[in-house]
Amino acid sequence: MLVLTRKLGESIAIDDHIKIVVVQIKGKQVRLGIKAPKETKIHREEVYKAIQDQNVEASKASPADLANLKKSFDEE
Repeated sequence: MLVLTRKLGESIAIDDHIKIVVVQIKGKQVRLGIKAPKETKIHREEVYKAIQDQNVEASKASPADLANLKKSFDEE
């Protein structure tokens, strides 16, 4: 893991397209601004983990579940 120290207003560049700026420091919290292309997905870690967990659960569908899902779409 790379650990960097930044002051208020300073930034970190990732490749040519992503810039992270220290916007505010308040007590134990740091507010970061992220400039990145619109197609770049950016999530808080807990949200990212929840998405990953949902994807894993969705991939556990049985063939019967998939057949029922297909049937419900065919009926529409």
